[in-house]
Amino acid sequence: MTTGQDTGAFTGRHMLLIMIAFFGVIIGVNVTMATLAGTSWTGFVVRNSYIASQEFNGKVEAAREQIALGWAASLTLDDGTVSLRLADAGAAPIPLSAAELVFRNPASEADDTTISLVPGARGMVGAARLRDGLWVVEIDAVTIDGRAWRETRRIILSDGRLQ
Repeated sequence: MTTGQDTGAFTGRHMLLIMIAFFGVIIGVNVTMATLAGTSWTGFVVRNSYIASQEFNGKVEAAREQIALGWAASLTLDDGTVSLRLADAGAAPIPLSAAELVFRNPASEADDTTISLVPGARGMVGAARLRDGLWVVEIDAVTIDGRAWRETRRIILSDGRLQ
């Protein structure tokens, strides 16, 4: 016959503590993940997907017309200076009246940078201080006769230069 409490027995109090610890960890992880999701990249691409879908066919047609021209854009980045040149199918330079580059970091909107280019000795030029890594560049240019040129490309920067 024993007259005390058995110290090695699994009791309801032990089960309660295990359940509280188990669900506490799950709730803690969920709160952490929800907080990180709410403060990180939104995945936001267009303001209104319905409007974007209505404009899609027009953009496809404009892209086909642009490809048919046979023009090619040359983008360089060296020592903090970015330059853009546009050439026709015969490699003759096409003068531009305006150009804008939007550098987007695929992982974070905080690093996105817009650069307005001005005419210079190496085509349209501007200053750019970008971190090394992967970038998506949206090129928007207008020729002196008013024709728009748009291109999006992925680039990799290493030591401040295009790879």
